[in-house]
Amino acid sequence: MLGVRGAGLARSLRVMTQAWLQDSGALALARAAGTPRARHWQPSAGQGPRRRRLSLSAAAVVNSAPRPLQPYLRLMRLDKPIGTWLLYLPCTWSIGLAAEPGCFPDWYMLSLFGTGAVLMRGAGCTINDMWDRDYDKKLTLALGVLLCLNDYSIALGAASLLLVIIYPLMKRITYWPQLALGLTFNWGALLGWSAIKGSCDPSVCLPLYFSGIMWTLIYDTIYAHQDKRDDALIGLKSTALRFRENTKRWLSGFGVAMLGALSLVGVNSAQTVPYYTALAAVGAHLAHQIYTLDIHRPEDCWDKFTSNRTLGLIVLLGIVLGNLWKEKKTDEAKESMDSRIEN
Repeated sequence: MLGVRGAGLARSLRVMTQAWLQDSGALALARAAGTPRARHWQPSAGQGPRRRRLSLSAAAVVNSAPRPLQPYLRLMRLDKPIGTWLLYLPCTWSIGLAAEPGCFPDWYMLSLFGTGAVLMRGAGCTINDMWDRDYDKKLTLALGVLLCLNDYSIALGAASLLLVIIYPLMKRITYWPQLALGLTFNWGALLGWSAIKGSCDPSVCLPLYFSGIMWTLIYDTIYAHQDKRDDALIGLKSTALRFRENTKRWLSGFGVAMLGALSLVGVNSAQTVPYYTALAAVGAHLAHQIYTLDIHRPEDCWDKFTSNRTLGLIVLLGIVLGNLWKEKKTDEAKESMDSRIEN
């Protein structure tokens, strides 16, 4: 009798062990794809299925996708689009600056670069997590977007692929991986202008590119402070570990350099009052962001990091309004000239 019960118990334990191992494998895959851990489980108050709230957030869209696709969508960070925004915004600045006076930015180019930002962000995240055929597919799609541009821009865009590939290695060999990210993420500041004009104007594109690099050093250093303990334990490097308690001084210096470069961009591209008004707002945003930053609170670091989408949109708004203002100044100059001729 005991032998029969023992055999039954052994079979039950084997079944439970296999189920646990299967669940653990699924959990590991989910964590690798970026699924957050459940910290506090609470039983539901009522019986039966609960209705989902309608939401258009990126996380909600990913959660509503077919389950087999969700780990891959999370691997591309589509549930957290802030990275895509930060990659896309320097492209929009450059496209806006290249527009003709009095005109809005080229909508086709904005949409094309938006598609490219999603694909390149996904490829970059996949490279960072694994080297497999998924990364090859995303780079192939991004290359298709690049081929829609002129020959100069195709060559310029292809030159950035090396930075995309080597960036994930930088945090293993230098305390300045954020600088490598800045060089990579802001390539669109060069590419957007060349896509419109056919080539780069160094007097505008280079200071714009530099300002984007300074901006990346600010927001990604803040981001790195969330993970500094884990990074230190596993031997990864970052500017957060390099700057430590001097972080705010460094960020302030980067902020001044960013504003100086954007001011030079304005002078060299004949920008107008709305642009410089936007720069004043950007300066205020940076000052508040850095002054109130608590590098020891990951939640605050995340809030400050994500607020940089607003900062980038302020710059874009200033560029667009400043460009539209140029037409008004031109019309006023023409009217003044006509009145002088009549007199």
